[in-house]
Amino acid sequence: MLLMSNSHLATMDIERSNILDLEMECPQDFRCPISMELMKEPVIISTGVTYERKNIEKWLFSYKKKTCPATMQSIQNFGLTPNHTLKRLILGWQNSHSTSTSTSTSSSSSPSPSYKRDEMVALLKTLGSSPFKVNCLKKIKEIVELGDEMKLDFILLGGLDVIFHLIVQILVDCSDFMVFRACEEALGVVQHLHITEEHGKVIELLSKPECMKSMSIILQRGSKDARVYTITIFKKLAKANFDWSYVVNEQGIGMFKSMLELASDEISMKASSSALQVLIKILDSSKKSRSRAIEAGAMCTLIELLPDSNRSKCEKILHIIKLLCECPEGRVAFIEHRLGIGAVSKKMFNVSEMASKICVKIFSLICCFHPTERVLEEMMVYGAVKKLVVLLHMSGPSSMKNKVLDMFKKHGNSWSRYPCFPSELKEYLCLNR
Repeated sequence: MLLMSNSHLATMDIERSNILDLEMECPQDFRCPISMELMKEPVIISTGVTYERKNIEKWLFSYKKKTCPATMQSIQNFGLTPNHTLKRLILGWQNSHSTSTSTSTSSSSSPSPSYKRDEMVALLKTLGSSPFKVNCLKKIKEIVELGDEMKLDFILLGGLDVIFHLIVQILVDCSDFMVFRACEEALGVVQHLHITEEHGKVIELLSKPECMKSMSIILQRGSKDARVYTITIFKKLAKANFDWSYVVNEQGIGMFKSMLELASDEISMKASSSALQVLIKILDSSKKSRSRAIEAGAMCTLIELLPDSNRSKCEKILHIIKLLCECPEGRVAFIEHRLGIGAVSKKMFNVSEMASKICVKIFSLICCFHPTERVLEEMMVYGAVKKLVVLLHMSGPSSMKNKVLDMFKKHGNSWSRYPCFPSELKEYLCLNR
């Protein structure tokens, strides 16, 4: 039964491969300008260009674009008109080719690794001359996803140089929609490769200034999928101890805004987590990067994400807030946000021991450099002071307890004057002065 199942799956894979081969041969006018795939439901927009319905709907209504993808003309009328004539032509063309496709399917056997390698060679050659680069790249991505052997073949066959050329091509002609789409799909291939210190060739190419600039552009202006590809690549680079100085200097504020937007993504938790991890690595590397992130509105975004975040996300957000509070402008941004002290106070004891330690570090920085009357009052009102006193009862010395003691030595008198300050805490402070 298992053998029959595997045979059936192999047949389905072959059929799918033949369908893709058929699409590679189809006339260019039958392809959607966005996906470069054979159209099933062609529709015309006001500029006179025909697209696959689901693709143009996503472009106009999901991505909120107001231009024609192919011509970049401004669109005022967003109506979609079915192109029945073109659909009949496509169906007629498909019927005329269906017999040969069916015969090919019945006589084929399961593709071997060598067959896939030969297919990759052909695809890489086609990329250099074919206008249908997006479709070729999608097929290469499918092959690379098959395993480490295919990933190694891709590199040995010179795939990295081909992909690198496509990625940096947007620097030459960023307004060309098909060039932009090819760059996006090329990054889709790269995200599946091993990006570690042991694989120096991949990191060497990705580290080139022109490649980093292209990826930063995609991160800021690309489709949602392409931005996820890019942040996945950045995450792998971060784990390989990549030097982010060039990216921060050249693409800083715009790049940080894009990362913060991904960190706020409530649909893709993977993208959100990856963006936060990359931010931690970049901000931990230099104080200059923190200034750029603050200028991009990082503190405001992170504080507003904090209340509804789960444990893992909360720890990452608190870590970034702590890094930003190590800079003067970061501390100012924190205390100027009316939810800052309350949001951090609420997370103490409610997330994890690690989160509580980070909260103490944040309050220690704020109390040390900005002990204004409003700050001290908000710490009292939102329960931060009461939770800090609880930490004083911890047995044994610790760096966290020392930070709490230092805060009370400096500001205990101010807090004890507030009417809402519990009497038992006043007694505790009197005994520990």
